Amino acid sequence: MIKAYLAGIASLYEGADIEIQYCIYDDLELISKKSVKMDYVKPAIVGQVAMITLLNKIKNYKDKEIVVVVNDTVLYESIRGTLKTKNIDVIKMSKETRKKVAGFENFTIENVSADYLELQKWVEALKGL
Repeated sequence: MIKAYLAGIASLYEGADIEIQYCIYDDLELISKKSVKMDYVKPAIVGQVAMITLLNKIKNYKDKEIVVVVNDTVLYESIRGTLKTKNIDVIKMSKETRKKVAGFENFTIENVSADYLELQKWVEALKGL
């Protein structure tokens, strides 16, 4: 099983870079732990850009069970298709992200924002990036 922890960090200033942090485990073995700077995107779609970046990194594991742990309710709901927004940028990126996710056989996304213990595990996994 592949378990990945993901965070997309938006810039406070327009035009500044965004940061994507992720760590990927195959069972309990750490495969990758990185922090990537990318060109500016609108804060509303940073989470989805982060997810697409992560999916590109784990595309070689499509046949395995994949669990992605996030602390991002908007990303979680946009992938599930339950987000009720009228923001056209978010809607377009949601379609693109769901299309990428559909390419994986056994994919699950977990939102830990409401679970204190799981949130602490997410923080620990991404610590030091």
